[in-house]
Amino acid sequence: MNFACNLPLFCMVLCLLCAVISSVLHSTAARRLTLCLAGAVMSMNLYLLIWLLRGGQSTSYMMGHYPHPWGNEIRIGIVEALFSAAFALILGLCVAGGRTQLLRDLNEKKTNLYYAALDLVLVSLQALCYTNDLFTGYVFIEIGTIAACGILMIRQIGRTTLAAVRYMIFSLIGSGLFMLGIIFLYAVTGHLLMPNLRQAVETLWDSGSYRLPLLTALCLQVIGLGIKSGLFPFHFWMPDTYGYATPASAGVLSGLVSKGYILLLLKIVYDVYGTRVFYASGVQNLLYIFGILGMIAGSVSAMREDDLFRMIAYSSAAQIGYIYMGIGISPAFGILGALFHILTHALTKPAIFLAAAQLSDAAGGGRDLETLQGAAHRDHLAGAAFALGALNMIGLPMTMGFISKYLFADAAFHAGGKLIPTLLALALSTILNTFYFMRALIRLFNRPLDSAVERVPMRTQVSYTVAASVFGVANLAIGIFAQPMLSLLSQGLEQF
Repeated sequence: MNFACNLPLFCMVLCLLCAVISSVLHSTAARRLTLCLAGAVMSMNLYLLIWLLRGGQSTSYMMGHYPHPWGNEIRIGIVEALFSAAFALILGLCVAGGRTQLLRDLNEKKTNLYYAALDLVLVSLQALCYTNDLFTGYVFIEIGTIAACGILMIRQIGRTTLAAVRYMIFSLIGSGLFMLGIIFLYAVTGHLLMPNLRQAVETLWDSGSYRLPLLTALCLQVIGLGIKSGLFPFHFWMPDTYGYATPASAGVLSGLVSKGYILLLLKIVYDVYGTRVFYASGVQNLLYIFGILGMIAGSVSAMREDDLFRMIAYSSAAQIGYIYMGIGISPAFGILGALFHILTHALTKPAIFLAAAQLSDAAGGGRDLETLQGAAHRDHLAGAAFALGALNMIGLPMTMGFISKYLFADAAFHAGGKLIPTLLALALSTILNTFYFMRALIRLFNRPLDSAVERVPMRTQVSYTVAASVFGVANLAIGIFAQPMLSLLSQGLEQF
C-alpha cells in the first residue's frame, strides 16, 4: 500500500493531539498551533489528492488490520481528499480573518479552549469525509456537535447561551434519529462497514425482504442528518446560532459543520444504500420538496430581517435547501450540482460573515442595516468582500453561485419530470436573494448623512486582508474557470 494512504489517519491523530496540547497552551500559542494544524491537514490532503489524480486508486484502509466487526475502515478517494483539504483551508481562514473579533469576544483565560474545540471540529470533519463505517461516523458526529456548541457558547452573552442550548437540542434529536437508523440497519443486515452494508441492502431490496425496516432506517438517517444540517423545517436554530456567534465560529458553523453532515449523507446514499436503491425508495422526492421549501422559506425570512447577521443566517437556510434539492433531482447531475454548491457555500458564507463583522466594527458595533449605512466606505476591503459574496449567493455570471444554479437547471433538464418546479424555484429564490442582498448592499454603500462618522479612521487587520483575499480569489477563480473543478468532482463521483 502506498504511503499516501496513511495520510487521512495522520490528519485525524494530529488533530486530536493538537486539541489536547491547545487546552494547556497560552491563547496566542494555541491560535498559532491551530493555524499550523489547518495548514498541515490541508497540505497532506492536497498531497493525497495529487497522488490520486496521478493514478492512485480509490481504496480503503483497514484500521489496525482488524476485520469487521472488530475493526473499521477509512475510505480514500478524490471527493474525500478534496473536501477535507477545503475544510482545513476554510477553518484556517476563519481563524485568521476573525482574529480581531476573537480577541474582543473571548475571555483570555478560555481562548485556548476555543482553539482546542476548533481542533475537534476539524477532526470530526476529516472523519466524516473519510469514514467507511457508520458507527464511526456517528461517534464523530457527536464529537463535532459538542465541539460546535463549545465554539458557539464560548462567547459569553445571553443570546449565545440560548442559541447553544437550542442548537444542542436540535442536534441531539438529529443524532438520536441517526443512531436509531443505524440500529435498524444493523439489526437487519448485521453489518456496520459501508461496503458490506451496500451488498446486504441491495440483496435484501432485490429479494423484497425487509423493505419496510430498510426504508425506516433510511428515513431515520436522512431526517437525523437533515435536522443537524438545517433542512427546512428544522432550520429555526440557525438565526441565533450563526447570528450571535463570534464571526470565526459563525463561518465554521455555517460553512463547514453543516456540510460535513451532508457529505456523510451522500456517502450513505452511494456507499450504504446505493443510488439505485435510494432513488427507488422515494425518499429523494421528500428531500426535493423540502429543499425547495427551504430555498423559499429561508429567503423570505431573510427579507424580513433588519439585523445583517440574522439575515445572513437565514440565507444559509436557503442555501442548504439548494443542496437538498440537488440531491432530490437525480443521482448523477443533481448530486454533482449539490457537491459543487457545498463547495460554493463553504467558500462564500464564511467570507460574508467575516466581512459583516468588519463592517459592524466600522460602524461602531451596529448590527441593523440602518446603523450600518455607509460602513463600506470606512472599510473598503470588507465592503468589496461582502459585495462579492452577495453576488455569489445571488448567482451573478462568473461566480460560483451561477455555476451551481446552472448545474441544478441542467440536472432538471436531464431529470425531465422535475424541470418546471426546479426552474420556478431557482427563478423565485434568485429574485428573493437579489432583493435582500441588494437592500443590504445599498445600505452599506450609501454614504451616511453624518459626514463626521465617515472620518473615523479604520485600519484593516493584515490577517483579515489575507483571509478575504484568499476567499475572493478562490470564488472568482472557480467561478470563471469552473470546468477543472467540475471534472474533478465528476471523476470523484465515479469512484464514490
